[in-house]
Amino acid sequence: MLKISIVTVCYNSSKTILDTINSVNSQSYPEIEHIFVDGLSSDNTVEIINLNSQTKNVVVSEKDNGLYDAINKGISIATGDVIGFLHSDDLLASSSIILDLMTEMKSKKLDGIYGDLEYVDKEDTNKIIRYWKSCEFRYAILKQGWMPAHPTLFLKKQVYDKHGGFNTSYKIAADYDFMLRILKDNDLEYGYLPKVFTKMRVGGASNRSLKNIIQKTREDYRAISSNNIGGWFSIFLKNASKIKQFKINLW
Repeated sequence: MLKISIVTVCYNSSKTILDTINSVNSQSYPEIEHIFVDGLSSDNTVEIINLNSQTKNVVVSEKDNGLYDAINKGISIATGDVIGFLHSDDLLASSSIILDLMTEMKSKKLDGIYGDLEYVDKEDTNKIIRYWKSCEFRYAILKQGWMPAHPTLFLKKQVYDKHGGFNTSYKIAADYDFMLRILKDNDLEYGYLPKVFTKMRVGGASNRSLKNIIQKTREDYRAISSNNIGGWFSIFLKNASKIKQFKINLW
C-alpha cells in the first residue's frame, strides 16, 4: 500500500489547527504520515499537535523564511510515496477523501491528482462562500489562465525529485509557478477526481489587501512568462474565472 505524506505548515494556529488535525485523524486510509512544519509559534500550537495528532507524525518547530520555505522543508522531510498539503486553517472535506484519491492514483497509474475546493466561512465551515470546481486537464487550457486548486493537488514524490520544490523568490505565486512547471511536463500523467478534497477558510494571503492583489498579479505574469505559457490575457482569464465560483445568497 502506498504511503501518503500530508504537510501542514503552521504559525500561531491554535484557533484552527485542531480542526485540521481531526480531519486527518478521521481518514479511513491507514498509511498516512502527517508532517507539521511550525515557524516557532508563540501560542500553544505545538502542544495541540502533540496532544491530538493520532497519525504517524513529524513535528518541526524552527524559524523559516516564509510559507514556501516551510513547504519546501516539509517536502524534504516527507517519506511518503505521495505528498499533499493541508494548511493549518484548512480541513479535509470527508473521512474517505484520502482513500478515494489514493485509489484513483493507483488504479490509473497517475503521477498527480486534483479535485474541487470549497472556500468556507471562518467560523462556520459548513457555510460555503466559494466553490472551485475544476475540470479534466488539457495543456491548452494553461494558456487560458487555468490551474487546479493547489490545496487539492497531490503528487507522487518523484515529481518533486524531478522538478524540485517551490521557488522562494515568489512571495505569493510560487504555487502557480510550480504548477505550470510540472503541468507542462508531457511525461507526467495527471487526473481529475470530481470530488471536494479540501475546505479552506476564507482570508488567504493573496487576497488580503490591494497591495497583495497587485503583487500576486505581477508574480502570476512572471510565472507565465518564465514558463512560456500565455500572457496578460491569460492573467485576465485566470482572474475572471473566479467570479462564477462565488455562492450568492439571496435570502
